[in-house]
Amino acid sequence: MISFDAVIATPLPGAWRLGFGLRDGRLQALDFLPARMALIAPREPEVERIAELLTEYFNDPHVAFQKIPLSPARTPFQARVREVMSAIPVGQTRSYGELAGQLRTASRAVAGACRANPVALIVPCHRVVSASGPGGFMGALDGPPLELKAWLLKHESV
Repeated sequence: MISFDAVIATPLPGAWRLGFGLRDGRLQALDFLPARMALIAPREPEVERIAELLTEYFNDPHVAFQKIPLSPARTPFQARVREVMSAIPVGQTRSYGELAGQLRTASRAVAGACRANPVALIVPCHRVVSASGPGGFMGALDGPPLELKAWLLKHESV
């Protein structure tokens, strides 16, 4: 389990919070947390800067997250999937199949890499959908995580 450097409030439905942690100055994890999680104020300048960018995203989904240094992906394949997900513009989606074709792999492999994404929102796995619907989010195929995905896509005008 990650130790969070900050936990911030959001306008997300269900009062989700965002918790994130850095390691060696790089964002290691960003998690959507339930409303019962205690807020943790940023205590270091880099943590405060990331908290500000995340807060700005809720006012303007075009915030440039590329400025946030990320910890390396766990595998070379996850790094490739992270790269193609990061290239999906705000306001657009791509299907698992489209990304699979781009990467010359299977849709299930792309879905697995999306599920393993430790920095959701920053690497926009919510912009990856199935050919017949929204697909999954946070390892779920329904319930609050899908409501969250729908909110994020609507916020981005998809």
